[in-house]
Amino acid sequence: MVYDRERERRDDAVYAEHKAAVARGEERVLRRTSTGELHSYPGDEIGFTPGRGQAQVSSWWGMAILSAFGCLGFVASVAMFLSPLLHGAGPSWGALWVVGLAGFIAWYGFNLSKDEYKAMRLRKQRGAPKPGSGYVDVDLLELGRPRS
Repeated sequence: MVYDRERERRDDAVYAEHKAAVARGEERVLRRTSTGELHSYPGDEIGFTPGRGQAQVSSWWGMAILSAFGCLGFVASVAMFLSPLLHGAGPSWGALWVVGLAGFIAWYGFNLSKDEYKAMRLRKQRGAPKPGSGYVDVDLLELGRPRS
């Protein structure tokens, strides 16, 4: 990695702005953008944070697709739960955990998708860059600075 003095100056300015906003009581999240620059986002501009290390969903529509699969799984598991009733038997109680799991996946995916869509719209309106994955280690930004 090459040392970039100009980027460090920009990071320092963003970090100082971030600390001032937090001191004023604003809800802020310090993150790197998808291009690697440091940016202080208002809380409503952050949807969900994709994980690291493997294939991942990073957009609202991708999460909506996963939520749709959760809905399909929920419908199929409800059918599986109730299908013994057609044959005069009681419901298949063992399938109830599948109903709960699929319902949770559909609900959780929908909420993540909705939050990311709202955040994406706000970032677009405000001209904010797309956030990258992961968080910023604030302790590293404090290194070498005089303590007050």
